[in-house]
Amino acid sequence: MLPYLALTMAMLLWASSFIALKTVFVVFDPLFVLFCRMVIASALLLPLLVWQGRRWRYRAGDWKWILLLGLCEPCLYFLFEAQALLHTSASQAGLITATLPILAALGALLLLKERLSSRAWLGIAVSLSGVVWLTLTSETSAAAPNPLLGNTLEFLAMICATGYVLIAKKLSSRYSALAITGVQTVMGSVWFGASLLTPWARWPQAFPVEAVWWVLYLGAFITLGAYGLYTWSVSKVPVAMAAAFINLIPVFTLILAGLLLDERLNGWQWLACILVLGGVLLSQSKRQTTHQA
Repeated sequence: MLPYLALTMAMLLWASSFIALKTVFVVFDPLFVLFCRMVIASALLLPLLVWQGRRWRYRAGDWKWILLLGLCEPCLYFLFEAQALLHTSASQAGLITATLPILAALGALLLLKERLSSRAWLGIAVSLSGVVWLTLTSETSAAAPNPLLGNTLEFLAMICATGYVLIAKKLSSRYSALAITGVQTVMGSVWFGASLLTPWARWPQAFPVEAVWWVLYLGAFITLGAYGLYTWSVSKVPVAMAAAFINLIPVFTLILAGLLLDERLNGWQWLACILVLGGVLLSQSKRQTTHQA
C-alpha cells in the first residue's frame, strides 16, 4: 500500500499547486516564480544528493534520456502550464489533468509493452467520465478569460507530462527517485534562469510576504515533495496504474478551491467526485496488469 499512499499524497500536493500558482501569478511573473521554485528545490536536494552520491552511477548513453526527461518536465511542462493558468481557472486546469492516464496508458502500451486488463481500462473510463461530469457542471468565472486557449495549453502540458512519466519509469530502474528529481530541478533552474534574461521577463518590484510563502511552498513541497513521491512510486507500480491516480487531482483541486478560494461544489459535482474516486479504486488491482516482454 505504501506506493499508493505516496501517489495519493503526490496528487494532493499537485492539486494544491494549481491554487498556489493561480494566486502567486497575480503578484509575480510566471518565469520568476518557476525559476525560484526550481532553485529552492535544488538547494534542498543538494545535501541529499551529495550524501547519496556513492549509491548510484551514471550509465553511458543515459544522457539523452536524462536530457529529454528534464525537457519534458519541468521545462516545457511548466512553461505550458504557467501560460495555461493565465487564461483558464485552476479548477478547469486541474480537470484537464485527467487526460494523462489515457495518454500514459497508450504510451506505455506502445513503448513499454505494458498491458492493462479490461477492468483497469473500465476504471480509467469511469474516472474520466467523472471528470467530464465535473466539467459539464462547472460554472464559468472571471478567473478564466480565455478557457479554450488555457485548456489547450494545459493539454499540451499533459503531453509533456506523459513523456516524463514514461522516461522516469525507464530511468527508475537505474537511478533513485532522489537523483531523478535532482536532475529535473537543476535543469529547470538553468532553463527558467535563462528565460529571465529574455526581454519579456518581468522582475518583481515588491515582495509581499504571502506571495513569497507560496513560492517557498511550491519549491519545497511541490517540486521536491510531489515529484519525489511520484518518481519513487512509479518505480514500484506500472506506469498506467500510477497515471490513473492523476484523476484524483481534479477532485482535490475542487476541494482545495472551496477551502482556500471560497468556491463551493454543488450536489452533482460531489457525486462526480465520488465517481472519479471510484474509477481510480476500480483501476487498481494486483492482478489487473500484465507485462509483455
